[in-house]
Amino acid sequence: MNTLNPSIRYHLWVGLSISLWGFLFSYFVRPFNDETTGQFFWVVASIGFNVISFLAYTVVAVVQNKLYQKIHKWSIGYELGALVFYHILYTLGTYVFYKSPPINGGLNFLDFNTTITLRLALVVLPIVAIARRYLIKLLPIKEDILTIKGDNKLDILKIRKSELICVSNAQNYVEIFYTQNNKLHSKLIRTSLKSLKEDFEFLLQIHRSHLINPIHFKSWKDQNTILLTEMELPVSKTYKKDLLVL
Repeated sequence: MNTLNPSIRYHLWVGLSISLWGFLFSYFVRPFNDETTGQFFWVVASIGFNVISFLAYTVVAVVQNKLYQKIHKWSIGYELGALVFYHILYTLGTYVFYKSPPINGGLNFLDFNTTITLRLALVVLPIVAIARRYLIKLLPIKEDILTIKGDNKLDILKIRKSELICVSNAQNYVEIFYTQNNKLHSKLIRTSLKSLKEDFEFLLQIHRSHLINPIHFKSWKDQNTILLTEMELPVSKTYKKDLLVL
């Protein structure tokens, strides 16, 4: 796996669907028994546990979105980490709810975890994993064309995202470096690095004067310099850590 659907909106639908399914499952199947009986308990427990499930998955959706926007990649390790993070949040949240009024459950944390949440995890986590894989298929197909505009009406450049190598500061301008027909080209546009970074979040800052397209990163030349397609650029200590994950 090297792709994640980072859309928080799509993941909230997953969280809501799992919570609704979890409510029906908890209320009608009643998968655990801690010697607390009665209709009232199961109504309150089913609602509370699954509201917490939705909130826990919402936190996961936000955190993974921020992480993915920063590192621009995903892996099986990150995916497993997201599921474990969700389970930890769910376990802690439901235990606090379980021990609070009006439930006042009698199990300690260890027994609660082994008797209730681990059993639920065996049922819920596989469904969450399948739903997350399905979300990748819902990624909208976007045109791979970037339109870079400057302060002047004539300052405009349209290129493919894959062609953009880097952007460098040039006083009141920025210089766009890109490839077309296997040749290096550049264009000056009157705008700022900050503005371009806000417009194109995939660009990675490696120096106060340089942004790069991560797909053109080739290797390190030395501790302070990287090699890109047809180019090399300096790296400042402030941004070095972001490059080390590429």
